[in-house]
Amino acid sequence: MLALRADVVLDERLVVGLRASPGTWIAAPALGPIAAHCPAERAAAVCRALESARSEPLAGMRRATASELAPAYDARLRKRELPYVLPATPESAARIEERTFDAAYKGATDLITKWVWPRPAAAVTHWCATRGVHPNTVTLGSALLAVAAALLFARGAFAVGLVCAWAMTFLDTVDGKLARVTLTSSRLGAWLDHGLDLIHPPFWWWAWSIGLGPGHALATAVVIGGYLAGRALEGAFLAGFGFETHCWRPIDGLFRTITARRNPHLILLTVGVLDGRPDLGLVMVASWTVASLAFHGLRLAQAVRRRARGEVIAPWEG
Repeated sequence: MLALRADVVLDERLVVGLRASPGTWIAAPALGPIAAHCPAERAAAVCRALESARSEPLAGMRRATASELAPAYDARLRKRELPYVLPATPESAARIEERTFDAAYKGATDLITKWVWPRPAAAVTHWCATRGVHPNTVTLGSALLAVAAALLFARGAFAVGLVCAWAMTFLDTVDGKLARVTLTSSRLGAWLDHGLDLIHPPFWWWAWSIGLGPGHALATAVVIGGYLAGRALEGAFLAGFGFETHCWRPIDGLFRTITARRNPHLILLTVGVLDGRPDLGLVMVASWTVASLAFHGLRLAQAVRRRARGEVIAPWEG
């Protein structure tokens, strides 16, 4: 059984690590024992120990530190961050909400998600959490907006389509954060979220070219083909080295903010529409796709060459 104190907020990674470590308990400074994974027959004694914040009834079990149960590097969120343990009191409620939301954010992501969406996303995540809105409901809304954007692009209604597209990217930020801060992550939710993220961008660019009319086949092929090739390069790096290419060195994390992905592409398309040249927006997207492919291809080749020389390829520890 897992026994956890209700007056302490634990990083989700600690719960996962504890579940994988039978016969283990963890403590926090000034709080004493905070959680344990114990045999069912010892559950009552362990719960009393946690309630009294005394470790004596936990004799015979292994004491582990937070760093032993949850490594600092979180591959799922592409960042290095120590797990948190926070006392749950009325005075600390605001700090807990801020900390858990920040912890749910990916370290390597695009510039809009990283620097524009956090504050409004935190407010909407709070609203959803306090009203019991399930993350999959938010994902469904995001999917509907993705379809609406594609249909509008294909009809040449680029401005309205962009409004739907940007709204979709915002909800795409909210659903994952909501799942993590409310501990309602699920395989189905992850599949829906990541599947939508992976599938919809090429359809958007294809629909955009349909809305423009004939004469844009080359740019469209470059954008869609480049998207698939870029994903393949990132997959090759992940398969070869066990972590995302964006986490290798600071330059890779910085380039992730602007690399040829959905949100940076939407910026270029928005600029084109505001200038009255949606066709130029597609050309800019195609050009940036080629440049990004060159960068990621070079980084993969450099990593392969350095490993061949005996260098250990690992995520940046900064």
